[in-house]
Amino acid sequence: MSKLNLGVLIFAIISLLFFSQCKLNKESVLIQDLFELRIYKFENKTQEAKMEEFLEKAFIPAMKRNNIQNIGVFKHLPEYQDSLKQIFVLYPIQASSQFGQISETIYQDSILQKEGDIYINTPYNAPLFERQELILLKPFKGMPFLRPSSLKDDRSDRVYELRSYESPSYSLLRNKIEMFNEGGEIELFEELGFNAVFYAEVLAGSRMPNLMYMTTFKNMESRDTLWKSFFESPQWKVLVDDPYYANNVSKVDIFFLTPTPYSDY
Repeated sequence: MSKLNLGVLIFAIISLLFFSQCKLNKESVLIQDLFELRIYKFENKTQEAKMEEFLEKAFIPAMKRNNIQNIGVFKHLPEYQDSLKQIFVLYPIQASSQFGQISETIYQDSILQKEGDIYINTPYNAPLFERQELILLKPFKGMPFLRPSSLKDDRSDRVYELRSYESPSYSLLRNKIEMFNEGGEIELFEELGFNAVFYAEVLAGSRMPNLMYMTTFKNMESRDTLWKSFFESPQWKVLVDDPYYANNVSKVDIFFLTPTPYSDY
């Protein structure tokens, strides 16, 4: 090999390594270790209104001051809500060591202690919420990050669909997760334009073993049209008829949500 050709080869290899590293660094900014989903439950509208004010004016700003960004806050769509009143708060964390520690860190924030005192120190007979559930989520390798919706329409009509799939056993949960990743279910959602926010396995929660994922639609009509296309697609029919993936889901819960004005999603 001539010196000229050898030099060209070395330059090409170095360039490839450089651009590969640039791409990795760009993607690593998006990739998160884990997510947390807080679900606040209320007995009445007064509790719900007070909690919303606390989240918007005190708690969410305190989270952002402590470098917790990309926070989604959602409520049930009124027309699809039963008597249960809830607020969902979704955000990334960097390591499992942070699980359950966010509240302790945030409540040490001096500004929060001052501005949120009326909410933090509510009397025993006027609690801010009835109960809180904290769910720890591990993103699928097929989409290892939280992604804001690419939709640019008016958010007042937007539908966020949160789904929970329970499995009869952990081995069948692994099988369902494989169906999303290697089986191509995530790929099909992407091709059809479901605008997923996340796909994740539940590592700690009240409905285990289960997975959860969230998709986004312009409105309910768009949601119904896309799900119809999904179930009619040849790719889905191959997957659902494959005996390898049989019986891997035993229960499905669906929540139709709308973003609050102060949600990042």
